[in-house]
Amino acid sequence: MSAVPGALATHHYFDRDVGGMAVKLLPSEYYVTTTDTVLTTVLGSCVSACIVDIENGVAGMNHFMLPEDGEATARDQTESMRYGAYAMDVLIRELVRSGARRDRLQAKVFGGAAVLANMTTLNIGDRNADFVLRYLNAERISVAAQDLRGQHARRVCFMPASGKAVVRKLRGHADVQLIQKEEGELLRKLGGPRVGVSPYRSNNSTADAMSVVKNKGSW
Repeated sequence: MSAVPGALATHHYFDRDVGGMAVKLLPSEYYVTTTDTVLTTVLGSCVSACIVDIENGVAGMNHFMLPEDGEATARDQTESMRYGAYAMDVLIRELVRSGARRDRLQAKVFGGAAVLANMTTLNIGDRNADFVLRYLNAERISVAAQDLRGQHARRVCFMPASGKAVVRKLRGHADVQLIQKEEGELLRKLGGPRVGVSPYRSNNSTADAMSVVKNKGSW
């Protein structure tokens, strides 16, 4: 599997909140770095995994929209990045390619909120949260921290140099409406969630783990 053109985040900017250069990830994107460039994203029902090998100084983040793709064989690589199973595979592969060691990888996972009111019966946020925990458990990658599910969207800032993540809950009406609109449009473009068959079976003790909801937290 080669690099995924079009899925690598390209929005570089100076983040005044962290006082340094940052890369903003949009849905279906990932980024791996060996520098102290901060990785940021905004999540509603989507999930991001922040994975780091602190000793080798390699870290990365992804942003996926749905857990599995039941029609993965019919899609190209860029489209497949929308789905967790492929997005996680790509992120881990690129981390190792950049010098990380699998046995030293640690993950912090965020997102999976119930922000799409008209899609609550599909449990998109819960499905994404359950999936990422099952995947990491199956791959034997430890979860150092998590802030999953709940009702609020999140802005995540991940500092690769330290492995620290700062999460801010977005409660403003305008922020929530924008995220609902963007995620709703993305899901409609996908033709609605597809239920694929995942190799990562449910592990209730892991999947049911819930983080404490905070207005702003550091992990």
